[in-house]
Amino acid sequence: MWPRVDGMRALELGTAGEMRERLNGLVLAGRKTATTGLLAEYVEETEGLEFAGERLALLGNDGDRVATIEITGVELAPFAAVTWEHAAAEGEGDRSLDEWRTGHSRFWDAIGTPVDEDTMLVCLRFRVVESV
Repeated sequence: MWPRVDGMRALELGTAGEMRERLNGLVLAGRKTATTGLLAEYVEETEGLEFAGERLALLGNDGDRVATIEITGVELAPFAAVTWEHAAAEGEGDRSLDEWRTGHSRFWDAIGTPVDEDTMLVCLRFRVVESV
């Protein structure tokens, strides 16, 4: 199960360290309004999908809540079918869908969960409702 903080499911973006700090900074600045996860991680953790209106605790490197986000949309899609609209909403500076795919594929390879075109993803859209 995902960790719970302040009665909410927690969201930890990227990997701990510089990456998480950068991604959280993009969220807090309003530039990052989407993220993508592997459906297999939900299955492995026996965790249900997020739902529109659910609030999550966005965690920093120390495990403390840095913001509360509200889910505004949830979609399942194979890796090859993620849209540019979703990729651009991740706000990480990708200039094309190919660049987004390359970067995300490289990230998942590096953490030991390689993806292919058929790998099912969970595409979340959100908004910040409170910064801590």
